[in-house]
Amino acid sequence: MALRSNPTLRQRRLGAELRRMREQAGLGGSQLARELGINPAHVTQMESGKTGISVERLRTIAALCMCVNEPLIDALADIITERERGGWWEEYRGTLSEDFREVAELESYARSLSTYSITFIPGLLQTATYASAIFSRSHALLPQHEVDLRTAFRLRRQSVIRDGKVPYTAFIHEAALRMQFSGPAVRSEQLSALIEDSEAPHVSVRVLPFNVDSLPSPFGNFTYAEGPITDLSTVQTDTGLGNQLIDAPAHVARFRVILAQMDASALSAGESREFIRHVKKEMEDADV
Repeated sequence: MALRSNPTLRQRRLGAELRRMREQAGLGGSQLARELGINPAHVTQMESGKTGISVERLRTIAALCMCVNEPLIDALADIITERERGGWWEEYRGTLSEDFREVAELESYARSLSTYSITFIPGLLQTATYASAIFSRSHALLPQHEVDLRTAFRLRRQSVIRDGKVPYTAFIHEAALRMQFSGPAVRSEQLSALIEDSEAPHVSVRVLPFNVDSLPSPFGNFTYAEGPITDLSTVQTDTGLGNQLIDAPAHVARFRVILAQMDASALSAGESREFIRHVKKEMEDADV
């Protein structure tokens, strides 16, 4: 079987979980290879997502590693059986970077999504003009066709919550509501759209105003994607060098604590809606 040159996010996650399973059992790669009757290099390839495995081999590995977490094993088996399913984001391979495609893949397979944003309105709730303004003002000074491509991709990502199948909670800091980069008309349109989206039954918009006693997150913008089981949840954070994907259980658990703190500190959904209306009117009055 030819090695994959570009394994998908889920293929890499499957490999990472196999490695975690092996390491928790205290087995080296060579030891596992000997038990399986394969070359040690094959173990490395499986754990990097560069080669696939069957469900039967998954269960053999789990048995050899003394893994009794049946929900995890079953969830990994589902990843294997879905491996032929290509996502719409693959259409953009060769035109957009892997970071863009990975975010779309992460969102599309999530059971629920929670985001935190301090710099701008979350991408899943952005209008076309607002998203375009963000890309137009990026440090790379993108040409217009690149701005249009990235904007179209961002809007297509929104289907994951527009169809109502994925519950979505957006924690938005007041600073993001007041950012000036998009201009008065675009900003006003975006805040109106945010109010409208917040009324959808599966969408919860929660504002963290400036007067909150403490900022519950030491991080900037991030997305928490709930997996089919808690063990397969992932956090994606924005950095100056691109996306960072976090799947180590202890680190992911830390973000669950942060989200719980935000839930306790943020305005309620109804209060947030009124707060956004107030900010919108205040900024529109100042622009007159």
